[in-house]
Amino acid sequence: MRDIQYSTVIAEDEDLIRSGLIRKIEQSRQSFAVIGEATHGEEALELVRRMQPQLLITDIRMPVMDGLKLIEEVHKYYPRTAVIITSGYADFEYARQAMKFNVKHYLLKPVKQQDLADVLDDVRAQLSKEPLVEANDIEKTVQRVQQYLRDHFHEEISLEQLAKQFNFSSAYLSKIFLKHAGEAPSKYIATLRINEAKRLLKQRKDLPVKTVGEQVGYADPFYFSRIFKQATGMTPREYQK
Repeated sequence: MRDIQYSTVIAEDEDLIRSGLIRKIEQSRQSFAVIGEATHGEEALELVRRMQPQLLITDIRMPVMDGLKLIEEVHKYYPRTAVIITSGYADFEYARQAMKFNVKHYLLKPVKQQDLADVLDDVRAQLSKEPLVEANDIEKTVQRVQQYLRDHFHEEISLEQLAKQFNFSSAYLSKIFLKHAGEAPSKYIATLRINEAKRLLKQRKDLPVKTVGEQVGYADPFYFSRIFKQATGMTPREYQK
């Protein structure tokens, strides 16, 4: 049976709790992939609008827009998105109110690994009955990432920065990019840079090698020369002649 990955957005304003929850999800044996994270309800709602995840895990108390309002909006406009709420004992009344928005799953903080696994198992059973509609959206997202890299390859871009630009986790972005583009984002951007460097070296022979490297995103000329030789078998100066 193929391994279905259910797209998940996490909304939690406390950084340590949010990162811990993401880690627990990644360590669980369930088929859930965190594709976005938010620190307040308004940010989470925008992620849901744009990415339409199959699962939203949200805290009840958050700034800007609280979890109850977020759940209400998701229930109204994205009824196929499953919701898990997290809260402490003091927020149990809020959690009870969330039930009127068809929220069936509740996790008490601090979230325990086994409790999370049990709830995810229930959600997975629920989602497995729904038709999958994510494949085309993911492919379009990868195309958008490629276009962004074509426009910004001359800038210093790390995987973490790229993932943040699209509100993904770096692990998830790498996974979908490799699957749909056939190579890692780092390989794709390196190819863009080397191809542009070749063009500049041939067409602008007046440019110093250092300047060419800087214009394609390599501030260190020695690193640029090493990467260029690995890709072409020649140093930039040899290629320029």
